[in-house]
Amino acid sequence: MNAPANPHQSPELLRLFETYTGGPQGIGANLAALTGAATAGDPLIVATSADVVLFPGNGRDPEVQGFRLSTRGFKELAGISHHGPAVASILKMRMVDPDGPLWRKEAERLLVATRIAREANSVALWRDAIAVPAYRGREQKIAELVHYSCVLTERYLERVLEQPALFTPEDMRTHYLEGTGNAVGATVPMNAVMIATFFLVGMDISHRVIGWLDGHAIDWSRAMALVVGRQGRPTAGVTWTTNSVCAMILGASRHTLSLDRLFIAPHVGSEFQPGADIAAVRAFETPMRQLWAHTRAVSELGALMYDGYPRYEPGSTVRPVLDADTRAVAEMPAIAGPDDWRALNTRLRVVLEDPRQLLSGCVTDYAVEQLQAHGNDPARVTVPGLDRMDYPPLPNAERAT
Repeated sequence: MNAPANPHQSPELLRLFETYTGGPQGIGANLAALTGAATAGDPLIVATSADVVLFPGNGRDPEVQGFRLSTRGFKELAGISHHGPAVASILKMRMVDPDGPLWRKEAERLLVATRIAREANSVALWRDAIAVPAYRGREQKIAELVHYSCVLTERYLERVLEQPALFTPEDMRTHYLEGTGNAVGATVPMNAVMIATFFLVGMDISHRVIGWLDGHAIDWSRAMALVVGRQGRPTAGVTWTTNSVCAMILGASRHTLSLDRLFIAPHVGSEFQPGADIAAVRAFETPMRQLWAHTRAVSELGALMYDGYPRYEPGSTVRPVLDADTRAVAEMPAIAGPDDWRALNTRLRVVLEDPRQLLSGCVTDYAVEQLQAHGNDPARVTVPGLDRMDYPPLPNAERAT
């Protein structure tokens, strides 16, 4: 028996339903509005996929700090970060369809793009054109890293295109990712390149966001924070420990912002566009305050209704520590230092395998931690995979200046 096309709805019961949840005049909405009014003077921080917006409260003008895609050097370094996953993706194509043309076509396409990128790379590019303040003093090393990543990727792709039978997971790990083999002249693991580039991006963004929020003398005991919209891949960044923006905000508060005042709302906020004018930013404040207040108001009903039962307590953001017997982790592990390659490489694996993780956020929380420990000064921070690695010098001295 098929269900009727227009099932009956009782208007009387619908009215009861809507009395609490039915739109802006419902009891729930009115409670949220009342809660919102009580917190109208408190600072609200809203992080979208590209900007952090601070609404100081009491109608004062908001301020915007761009980060991620709109920032200098992000995509350039991300291209290098993705060398490893790109080669692994091509290998996976060959494993799925070894006789098909696609893996070879994509390998050749990556080879061409890598050669072009290598030709454009120079110290001057990083120092004078991209010119990220947080990278100041490291431009030579970054240019060397980029050159090395391109050369090693080119050599490896040329090798497997000429000898496809060698293109296996073990071969890729040995001669490319881990760099323990010498078939293509690896002297630094590509894993170190990936960690270094992820760290550099995380350090730059965190340095700017922390410095910017520090400049506003925020009362973190009253601050409200929202992370809205898509953060990376569709399944990523939906928990405190997997969202790198949360790590930045918590770091800026020196972990004095209570977790129950920091909400992640991936299904809203897409209407806010990077570069929005002041009128659009102001218009964003009311719905964001309502969202925060509604979420908070509902959560506060728990204690009111169920006093005496175990309460919900936000989980810790403390990372698991690896030991010799660790075979699996549910979160990215703690990093003991810039040379803790077991933890760093485990993180590279986890961000690929765990759909909640942001690939680019692989070591952002560690960058935040190091900036906090060194007065938010990037020059005092050790960049894993860069500062203690010896990358081959650039081949042309003229291009180095």
